[in-house]
Amino acid sequence: MYPSKPRILSQREVTRSRLFRVEELELRFGNGEERHFERLMGSDQGAVMIVAMPDPEHVLLIREYAAGFEDYVLTLPKGLVDPGEDIVTAANRELMEECGFGANNIEPLVELSLAPNYMCHRMQVMLASDLYPQRLPGDEPEPLIVETHAIDELPALLAREDFHEARAIAALYIARDRLRAERPHPLTW
Repeated sequence: MYPSKPRILSQREVTRSRLFRVEELELRFGNGEERHFERLMGSDQGAVMIVAMPDPEHVLLIREYAAGFEDYVLTLPKGLVDPGEDIVTAANRELMEECGFGANNIEPLVELSLAPNYMCHRMQVMLASDLYPQRLPGDEPEPLIVETHAIDELPALLAREDFHEARAIAALYIARDRLRAERPHPLTW
């Protein structure tokens, strides 16, 4: 059995930016220990990451500038859920903005978190198929480069210096395994 959750003794906003809030928490654990924590709070609307399959063997990846690394990275299309949107609508909009495709089929695949000890951030990974050309203007400062890669060649992607986002790696392995499980197995005689 899990211990009871710590009691929040105090909670206050330390600072705020356009995208994030930093909160300070004072906690008392069940054994009486007290600790000071800080956490980064993201959007209350949520976020989506899209595994877009132009065909059953390939996935679309984007190359975009990552300010945290001060370099371009290869990753999956993703973005925040806008107010009033559900996750399917948000995934289709982001796919149109970042890749120039819409999808007739979009389904939730998995929910991932990022650094849960320090961040309150959840990402809904969506699997998109039956794609069609459709572009929407996005909020990117420059056009994104869209690349097509074989989903069964994940080790080759991991060997690249520009492909290292943990959420994208996890999403691709989960999608690949799900797709493999859904494919009909050849009969052996």
